[in-house]
Amino acid sequence: MSLRNAILAVGALALVWSAVACSDDDPPTEPAPPDETGGTSGAIAGATGSSVEDAGFDPTADVEVRGHIFEPEQLEPLDPSALSVPDGFVVTKAAENLGNARMIAVADDGTVYLTRRQQGDVLMLKDEGDGSFAPPVQVAARPGLHGLALHDGKAYLATAHEVFRGDVLEDGSFGPLEMIIHDLPAAGQHNTRTLAVGPDEMLYISIGSTCNECEESNPENATILRGSLDGKQRSIWATGLRDTIGWGWHPETGELWGMDHGIDWLGDGIPPEELNEIERGSRYGWPYFWGDNGINPRLDPPPPLTKQELMETAVPMVLGYTSHAAPMQLSFYDGPQFPEEYRGDAFVSMHGSWNRKPPAGYEVVRIHFENGRPRSIEPFVTGFVTAEGEHGRPCGNAVARDGSLLFTDDRNGVLYRVEYTGEGNGLPKSMIPAGPMLEQAARGHDVPLAMDRPETAAEELIEVRSPAFSDKDAIPVEYSAYEQNVSFPLSWSPGPDGTRSYVLIVEDPDAAMPKPFVHWVAWNIPAEVTELPEGLQKQEMLSEPEGLRQGVTSRGTIGYLGPRPPAGDAAHAYHVQIFALDRVLSVPLSGADRDQVLAAVSGHVLARGELIGTFARPDEQVSRP
Repeated sequence: MSLRNAILAVGALALVWSAVACSDDDPPTEPAPPDETGGTSGAIAGATGSSVEDAGFDPTADVEVRGHIFEPEQLEPLDPSALSVPDGFVVTKAAENLGNARMIAVADDGTVYLTRRQQGDVLMLKDEGDGSFAPPVQVAARPGLHGLALHDGKAYLATAHEVFRGDVLEDGSFGPLEMIIHDLPAAGQHNTRTLAVGPDEMLYISIGSTCNECEESNPENATILRGSLDGKQRSIWATGLRDTIGWGWHPETGELWGMDHGIDWLGDGIPPEELNEIERGSRYGWPYFWGDNGINPRLDPPPPLTKQELMETAVPMVLGYTSHAAPMQLSFYDGPQFPEEYRGDAFVSMHGSWNRKPPAGYEVVRIHFENGRPRSIEPFVTGFVTAEGEHGRPCGNAVARDGSLLFTDDRNGVLYRVEYTGEGNGLPKSMIPAGPMLEQAARGHDVPLAMDRPETAAEELIEVRSPAFSDKDAIPVEYSAYEQNVSFPLSWSPGPDGTRSYVLIVEDPDAAMPKPFVHWVAWNIPAEVTELPEGLQKQEMLSEPEGLRQGVTSRGTIGYLGPRPPAGDAAHAYHVQIFALDRVLSVPLSGADRDQVLAAVSGHVLARGELIGTFARPDEQVSRP
């Protein structure tokens, strides 16, 4: 038995958090020593609740958390007949001795591909046409390989930091792999990137957090990214997702759904694993909120931002499932074999818990949808955990060409098949509509510059200047995203009497998509402030200047984003626009964008001004590709 198995419980671990969340300057708070009952004791004045469920917004806390490290004994696989499935279904072994088989992709001809993170490769299993597979063949190898997608005759492969693309050859093997992305962010705790090509012909990549709970330094962590199929352009689609490994598009509606992993060490019974509808620009709460916007008492956002403000735009889960069950690959069912009521449902492989007792997960679950909306999450394949221990850890799943459901056990190296023995639905494979993704992506595209909109109409002018460049001149390379990506210094003449705040918007009308591309949105700049220094912090609310708010760029990041026109483009123009307002704005306090800010300024602009800088990618070597 392993050491972790021997430690059946870290006896009801309890943590007492300090009044201020840990930062880079403060070492993490250590757990207090357990008392004789296996708990810990302690109190801090101003406590907001005695349990995680009772935690409030107050930054002080006195919260007892009971949690376990518990891993059942690892046992040999069961005979598939010992596994439980609904009436009419049967489980068999489709293949075994596959090693650390994780994610699954199925080609149109029925060929099955499996990624193996521990071995760092992809195995191909050719469909023999009688329900069996030919012996596996390795078709690709890259260290840490995990994510896999097939699209239009090509395979897309993801490691922790890279995405590769190669042709699928006539025999099913892969041709030479081209690295199309090399700079996915630091992996940390969650290095299992998954990817898929959406119905909109764009590449989506799930990036987990580097930690259990922290303020990420790289805005691409804890997100789903959307990019071009050549890897040259990408943006943040949604954020606040701790580790959404399993996700996909509903075959009828084209909406994107995903299962996110809840935070560890909040208790045996919380937080739930989250089913989210993943939409562009949405924030799903992590690391400050869990489940139905329950509050994480351990962590507070950087001041002066507060959790009360963040909660106003945090999207709660749609459905929850047993805590710590560890959702992995998700597949929507659109095959011909299962009964018709299964069409449009999703299956999720639950890898199994280590942070609760009794264990949870170790199963495949069904998410039942009605009219495109999820109604329930219920067990579908169970029986891997017995009184003696666990007999497997489900990981990947996919719908086979014949409509059966395939899923992997990545500990025992087994590929299982679930078949329906009754009459199937006989319906053809769905054509997933691209409309929802295209409509969301098109928001803010092909619109006028902020200066040219009726919302910003004003007769008086402001003079906008920068010591770094003159009007119509080139922006120095250090302010570009190819180099230091720091904001340039800026100043402007005071607004007229009655000015109460300023808004700053920087846009590039020469970008391809979206047009114009938003590089900086800031508002509630105090009326007495008429200059900004170089290198402002990239966070939503600043203390210097006090009250200044920053919104999202077209890449989905907060704060300033430097010029980054593609190689070969003529110089792009970057319009630095300042608006003097007769009010302080009230807009969504987290994740606001240019259009929300412009809607709020309508009828309140007293004066405006503009400075235009230009930038083209330098011919000489730059520090960022």
